[in-house]
Amino acid sequence: MSNTGSVTLEDRLKREITGDVFFDAFNRGRYATDASFYQVIPFGVVVPRTTDEALRTLAIAKDAGRIVTPRGGGTSQCGQTVNEGIVVDFSKHLNRILSLDVANRTCVVEPGVVLDDLNRQLKKHGLWFPVDVSTASRATIGGMAGNNSCGGRSLRYGTMRDNTLSMDAALADGTLLHFDEVPRDLARVNLPDSGLALFRDMLDLGKREAAEIADRFPQVQRRVGGYNLDALVPRNAPNNMAHLLVGSEGTLAFTTQVELKLWPVIRNKVLGVCHFGNFYEAMDAAQHLVKLHPIAVELVDRTMIALGREIAMFQPIIGTAVRGDPDAVLIVEFAEEDQSENLHRLKQLGELMAELGFGWDRPRRKWGGLVEITEPAPQTGIADFRAAGLNVMMSMKQEGKPVSFVEDCAVPLQHLADYTERLNGIFARHGTRGTMYAHASEGCLHVRPVLNLKLEKDVKAMRAIAEETFEMVREYKGSHSGEHGDGLVRSEFHEAMFGSRIVADFREVKQRFDPDNVLNPGKIVDPPKMDDRSLFRYPPHYRVAELKTALDWSAYPGAGGGFQGAVEMCNNNGACRKLEGAVMCPSYRATRNEKDVTRGRANTLRLAISGQLGPDALASDEMMDTLKLCVSCKACRHECPTGVDMAKMKIEVLAARAAKHGLSLRDRLVGYLPRYAGLASRFAPLANWRNSSPLLRRLFEQFAGISAQRALPAFRRDVFRPDAEAFGPEDGREVVLFADTFNRAYERENLDAALRVLVEGGYRVHIPKPRDHARPLCCGRTFLSAGLVEQARAEIDRLVRTFAPFAARGVPIVGLEPSCLLTLRDELLSLRSDNDARSVSAHALLIEEFLVREAEAGSLRLPLGSMPAKALVHGHCHQKSFGAFEPVEKVLRLIPDLKVETIESSCCGMAGAFGYGADTYQASMEMAELSLLPAVRRADEATLIVADGTSCRHQIKDGTERSALHVARVLAMSLDRATSNSTPFSITKDPIHG
Repeated sequence: MSNTGSVTLEDRLKREITGDVFFDAFNRGRYATDASFYQVIPFGVVVPRTTDEALRTLAIAKDAGRIVTPRGGGTSQCGQTVNEGIVVDFSKHLNRILSLDVANRTCVVEPGVVLDDLNRQLKKHGLWFPVDVSTASRATIGGMAGNNSCGGRSLRYGTMRDNTLSMDAALADGTLLHFDEVPRDLARVNLPDSGLALFRDMLDLGKREAAEIADRFPQVQRRVGGYNLDALVPRNAPNNMAHLLVGSEGTLAFTTQVELKLWPVIRNKVLGVCHFGNFYEAMDAAQHLVKLHPIAVELVDRTMIALGREIAMFQPIIGTAVRGDPDAVLIVEFAEEDQSENLHRLKQLGELMAELGFGWDRPRRKWGGLVEITEPAPQTGIADFRAAGLNVMMSMKQEGKPVSFVEDCAVPLQHLADYTERLNGIFARHGTRGTMYAHASEGCLHVRPVLNLKLEKDVKAMRAIAEETFEMVREYKGSHSGEHGDGLVRSEFHEAMFGSRIVADFREVKQRFDPDNVLNPGKIVDPPKMDDRSLFRYPPHYRVAELKTALDWSAYPGAGGGFQGAVEMCNNNGACRKLEGAVMCPSYRATRNEKDVTRGRANTLRLAISGQLGPDALASDEMMDTLKLCVSCKACRHECPTGVDMAKMKIEVLAARAAKHGLSLRDRLVGYLPRYAGLASRFAPLANWRNSSPLLRRLFEQFAGISAQRALPAFRRDVFRPDAEAFGPEDGREVVLFADTFNRAYERENLDAALRVLVEGGYRVHIPKPRDHARPLCCGRTFLSAGLVEQARAEIDRLVRTFAPFAARGVPIVGLEPSCLLTLRDELLSLRSDNDARSVSAHALLIEEFLVREAEAGSLRLPLGSMPAKALVHGHCHQKSFGAFEPVEKVLRLIPDLKVETIESSCCGMAGAFGYGADTYQASMEMAELSLLPAVRRADEATLIVADGTSCRHQIKDGTERSALHVARVLAMSLDRATSNSTPFSITKDPIHG
């Protein structure tokens, strides 16, 4: 199509669609991939606001001769949601529950609703949708129907097909049809003539091919390959035409709503973690364990355990659930209504393991036993680890990664041990090894050989492995596609699996539904070769030119000192798209835009550094727009199972942009704050004049990009400027107090309180002055936020020189502001890696971490008084990212009679200077309004609002008019109560200055 034609299509869509319409390279690139290894740049992207707009998009695209691909969360692992035409994203707007029938346990939903979001809304009615895929936090119901998803508990609940009652969908020509149960004579079916004719032809095909279908379709539950022709054969019950659409991967019709079968929520459960010293023995045992009727038996292999032990968020649960050094564990779940029955079966499980010859004292082949998990918290931890299985596997920091293509073959359970042993032999013959995990109870393991698909030899090995594996699966009369569908990976192999006659039937179905081949062509029918490298994310011409980077990326391979490898760690699994729980990704939660999620940013970076977005894309305006709403919360660093640290990557982009384009006035005001804060404090009334002058507010917005709707933090003359370098008893245990810029210049009460707490705890507190006797010490955080890496390095150098002598003799370095103190645990080591830097980093602790460590060691002597009140606590993002938030809760619980409640919140939205930006103010408030500000408003006036972050406290004040306190101040108030029980307790009293 000519450029004129493309402009015409874009203009027409923008004229007739109120949702987003994207035809630029950056946005198209963000929709070019899913969780597979494929990449196909679409012609355009539409994000419709309504079903009518989605159908209008289909009509316009068809009229223009363009194919259309419907897309949900974009997490498919076989390339189902990538194509060269118009991609239609249902996930942002078309995500409502349209009706709910609690009594009959059914609901009707739009295709873009996310499974976890649906189940959150169903839970209050005691119901859930049990096709519990590991991607539940971002998988949409439409996508799950398209793939015929299964989940970990299909042994009890069945697959997506088993739980889909009906579907409404439009054919490619726009005809709307209702697909549900129909009699074979189609009597009294309310459809237009064209719909009746279509249904009649499909039922006739089912009757004609019934014998062939019975002969060629694998007789295993985990069979999701091809079209579900077995739904069309004559049977006693009515035929459900919706089941033909389930698993059709968007190739037959455009789904507009889905009716689902619901189940009662699981109220009681227990887990048995069966340990095996030998992998073959574990696989052989699975067929026996299922006889106890669990709802799931899930495999975790040695590789996954080892990788999980390297990921901070999973270390505690592995320590709880895994004993010794197993070759594999099988997680057996019982979930009957009666908990005593669950406990009985758990006991039987232990007895069965013994009967099978396993014991903790046995030789390696039969070494093993049972670890019982009966408490909810560790059960949740195990579920989270298991759900992250794919991403844990993908966390390998090397060019080779576990690749999905024989991902989910299913074989009869009695053959599972032999199948996996032979499969490992296939991998070994081709010079690789594989990872295995997941659904042992169904004979469907997620199997991924480690390959580097940038290398032609590994691509050839992939094809050979696929052919040999699928041949073996057919020998066992299994299915080559057991859960994740066909897509670009497996569609090519349908003829070998089903035979030419069934494949001709698939083609007939596609032709009858979509004669012009408009809907997501190349999937199931007439696919390309699975190893066509022109369709790969890393095609033969893929190159990343050497680039100069500012930070240390040496833990990863590739150009830019490893920056390439760090960016390529993103495998598009979409965990960053979760809408609740933890922090990631706050900007996406506010906007629901692919541009504003970690995955979208990582894809854009990869395309930029590989030259696919044009020259100098890394420093371009479009790249800055991509990163504009990244609040550098570092949630992705902790919560992304592959460890994508977008906050750190953003520093590289800011540095590249600063080098090419220089700094804006706002960048200078933010970045250089530590260097002018002292001067501003001397002229505090003048420096604060902007806050009280509407004119100056408008001028600052116009020339510095600082929102007129925000009051800037007020400078003060009485900054924290101690007159000595050490306080407390000379014989007390030593500690260094790091007085950061924000608390020193704006909220000295926090430092005063911290100093008092430490001194009254009997510590010798050092507040050393820098050796150059110049301005106070700084961590360099503000410079990094402006891309001024060398200036940040200079500040870090001053700090390390000052603190290194203390760290060398083991003195803890304690700070108050999470973003500053935790810079010493993170960016410090990306700026310098010498022994002094490592020592300072290793001794850096937030005050809560230090006090809790002392308390747990029995060394804390702090006379805390009773505070009969409630503390509502908001955690700083960096605290959560570094596992430093739990100590906040623990230290507050040291205060007698103080009730501590944590706000389940993501980022507060202020995020340093982010919330002050004229162009980011609105997004900042939207993030805060997701959970934080409503929770604070609900709190009564007597409740303490606690937040350690300077930004968090300012956001709470701006959004609710409530004052939040640093933990150090709450502890000081408790000390007040201990020394003067008659003093009325007041949350407004300044604990230091009265």
